[in-house]
Amino acid sequence: MGDPIILVEDLYKSYGAVEAVRGVSFAVQEGEVFGLLGPNGAGKTSTVEILEGLRTRDRGTARVCGLDPERTGESFKEVIGAVLQSTSLPAKLRVAEALHLFANFYPRRADVDSLLRRFQLDEKARAFYSDLSGGQKQRLALAMALVNDPKVIFLDEPTAGLDPQVRREIYDIIEELRRSKKTVLLTTHYIEEAERLCDRVAIVDHGRVIALGTPRELKQKSAGNTRLEVRLARPATNGTLAHLDGVSDCREFDGAYVLHSARPPQTIVALVKQLEAENNELQSLEMFSPSLEDVFIELTGRRLRE
Repeated sequence: MGDPIILVEDLYKSYGAVEAVRGVSFAVQEGEVFGLLGPNGAGKTSTVEILEGLRTRDRGTARVCGLDPERTGESFKEVIGAVLQSTSLPAKLRVAEALHLFANFYPRRADVDSLLRRFQLDEKARAFYSDLSGGQKQRLALAMALVNDPKVIFLDEPTAGLDPQVRREIYDIIEELRRSKKTVLLTTHYIEEAERLCDRVAIVDHGRVIALGTPRELKQKSAGNTRLEVRLARPATNGTLAHLDGVSDCREFDGAYVLHSARPPQTIVALVKQLEAENNELQSLEMFSPSLEDVFIELTGRRLRE
């Protein structure tokens, strides 16, 4: 592999007494879709905003296309595109006008009509921004991020607040960007988003990278463990569930017990016997294959959405 197109080494950023980014390091190769996965407040957005040149770092290294976001000026803006967590345009700005306006900021630009067709906005070309749906506004934001034909695209929570159908549309666009060999760095707290879209993922928590690899590599950390989510009529006593046959980890979340087991059939049999002995009742039992969230739970003891 050649030099990474994005390089982050020992990155720090504080806001007063709050240390939002604490020694984050990772590298992204050209053409990768790379994800920063973690709960809200983990430091994902601060890291991305430093890479976009929107925030200054306290210390550490940040490079995009070999350029320092803090010091390179206009030449840096010409090689990146970005979709922020929220995009707002003047209510009476028309869709095509917005794209032409942004295109005129750059010496190199994509064809606006092609972008309108690519993002299914050609029929909305003369529509006012205020008349667009949430999904259409997000597609317009993505089109504007590509108007300068960038080498690297930053997507900060690109599907937050969108309904499932629109999220799938955005997924299709990101997968198209991968096929066109664009480099994408996206932040998300949606497990399925990271697993479906990302070539590699860095799991971030409390300003630190706690795991890094392909989704498959990270899930192999939980290989052989099935997640059982159990709800009981009454709370379990004295941590008995943690000692059931096959259980390697047991935690309680929102009234449910999450057990990781290497031998689910034996665990279920032992669970039923334990509940009978305690005169307790099983209200529900769900089984799941290992996911990135299981890795996160095992590393932090928390769910991603907490």
